[in-house]
Formats: sequence, structure tokens, C-alpha cells
Amino acid sequence: MSSHTHARFAADVYGERLERAVAAMRTASLDALLITPGPDLRYLIGSAAQSFERLTCLVITSDGATPSVVVPKLELPGLADSAAGELGLRILDWVDGVDPYQIVKSSLHAGSRVAVADAMPALHLVPLAAAFTGLPTSATPVLRELRMIKDEAEIEALRRAGAAIDRVHARMGEFLQAGRTEAEVGADIEAALIEEGHLGAEFVIVGSGPHGADPHHGVSDRRVERGDVVVVDIGGPVEPGYFSDCTRTYSLGEPSPEIAGRLAELERAQAAAVAAVRPGVTAESVDAAARDLLTEAGVGDAFVHRTGHGIGLSVHEEPYIVAGNTLPLRPGMAFSIEPGIYFGGSWGARIEDIVIVTEDGCESVNNRPHGLTVL
Repeated sequence: MSSHTHARFAADVYGERLERAVAAMRTASLDALLITPGPDLRYLIGSAAQSFERLTCLVITSDGATPSVVVPKLELPGLADSAAGELGLRILDWVDGVDPYQIVKSSLHAGSRVAVADAMPALHLVPLAAAFTGLPTSATPVLRELRMIKDEAEIEALRRAGAAIDRVHARMGEFLQAGRTEAEVGADIEAALIEEGHLGAEFVIVGSGPHGADPHHGVSDRRVERGDVVVVDIGGPVEPGYFSDCTRTYSLGEPSPEIAGRLAELERAQAAAVAAVRPGVTAESVDAAARDLLTEAGVGDAFVHRTGHGIGLSVHEEPYIVAGNTLPLRPGMAFSIEPGIYFGGSWGARIEDIVIVTEDGCESVNNRPHGLTVL
């Protein structure tokens, strides 16, 4: 286990989130939330604890009682990084031989309506359900509502992440050179992510030539050639755990007029989707703004994925910018806008920014040029 101290926000940020969680539980007619390690636990108390076979679980009740943390005694040092101490949470530690599921049960009222984090492993969910004699429901409706609207501390972290990934894209001319393999380019990008302020690389896609037609390619031993169009989609976390995610498309040498034209259409579609973002419009209308332009241009079939996904403590979270999602956008929501076009066996392109909904539009945290960058 790492002895690394994880950064977190000030304790009052988490205190406010716990209060909002209780209010949301009451609205949802829930009596208790059980949160095991993962993004939800990090969101609520700033703990980057990992999930093991021994149960660690935050217990929040809707009756206003002080939340408690059921935690193995040997994991107590890891909890010290969190806001639990400053917030005065009850620490219910336990040792091997004790049944932690009964500890959770005894801290709740009989017949409580219980909801669990969606990332809770079956390893813990099954014995908890047995202790309660009834399957808990998912806490996602409550936690999604909270996590979808970013507070000021989170928006600042996303801005830092956006600026850090922009600095990596600004260096692409150093890395992306003819004759180098995608894997070699990717290794340089990984190092640059850390140099520019990330904790590590979460994903690195270097899709050169025909590999650009695979949206989730990764890297390979293919050598980048003159004339290639290359999709570079990269991201990683910055403290305290918020992600960057940004895609730009590069060309090694001047592209053909046809490819240049297609990329100009993609750039217009991405800009149209960004311009469509404001409070009250639906998530699907933002998707449609990009998709309609590409369809008019005759390449709608080449746009094979949704326009975007929410981002924060997870790379992919609510809200999803996709057809059928009638969720109205609200200030504080943060998500990607990343239309792409893919021509199997030939080439592909994608342009991606992370935007945050404001009172009258949106703010992009990524500010590198959007058009094709010729290297």
C-alpha cells in the first residue's frame, strides 16, 4: 500500500456535501447510504482509500446523526488523509474475527431503507444484503444528483486539469514525428502528462493513419508516416483526483484537400455543439447540434459515438451527451464535447474539449487550437 498522502479540499467542502447528501436522501425517501471506497467516497469525505476484502464503509443516515466510518483497524492510517477527523465523523474500527456487516447493521434503525454506492463490490454487497434481509437499492440517483453539479472547488480542479493537458498538446511537435512508433510517442506523452502536473496517465490514444478510425485504439508498433492524420486523445488525474480529457487531430505534412475539408466540417460541428450549451437545454440537443451538421455534410454515418460524457472524479460519469437523454443542463455540469469522424481502414479525426455549464453558456477548460495541426 502506498504511503502517499492524497491531497483533498478543505474539510468544510466535504461537510457541505454530506449535508446535501442527507437532504437528497430525504427527498428520495431513503434512510441510509452505504458508501465503500471509490469515487463516491472520495467525493463525500476526501478519502482515496482502496477497496479490499476487509470492509471500509461510510454510513450516512437521513435522521441527521453524525455519519460513521466502519473501517478495519489496520486501514485507519489511510483514513487520516480524509476529512473524517476534522468533520468529527464516528470511527467504528474493527479487527479480524469481528463481523463488520453487523457493525453496519447495528448503526442503522431496524427496517431502514438502504442504498449502496454503485461501485460496491459483490464481495461486500452480498453479506450486507444478508445482514439486512433485503436487497439494498442503488444510491446512484442520490449521488448522481450531487456529483453532476460541480462546486467551485471542483471547477477549479477541472480548470487546472484542462490547463495541464493543454500544455501536453502544445508539445506534440516534440513527440509526433515520422518514423517513430505510436508506442514511442505514447511513452513520451505519458512522461509529459506527469511533467505538466498530472499524477499519471489514465489513457493515451495515438491513432495514426488507419488506426485513427478506431475511436478506442490505444497505441501500437505502427510507425507514424508522412501524410498520416493522427488522433491524439489523452488524459489523467490532477490532485485531488479530477481528470483531464482532450483530443486533437494532427497531420504529418499538409493533408489532401478532401481530408482538410472533412476536418473543417468536424471543427464546425464541435464548435456548434459547444455553442449549443447553456442552462435549460437538453443533453441530447447538444449531441444533435454536432450530429446534424455532420449529417448535412454527408458524414453522419462516420460519427459512431455519443458527443460527450460527464467528467470529474471519474473519466466517464453523468451527464451523458447522447440522443435520448432529455436531462436539462444546469450550471456546474461538466462534460466533454467530442464529435469524431471515422473511415474504416483509412483515417479518422476527433476534436474534444471539456466544458463547464455557466449561467449563460459554457466555459471550455481546453483552449488549444481546434483545427488540424500540421506538424
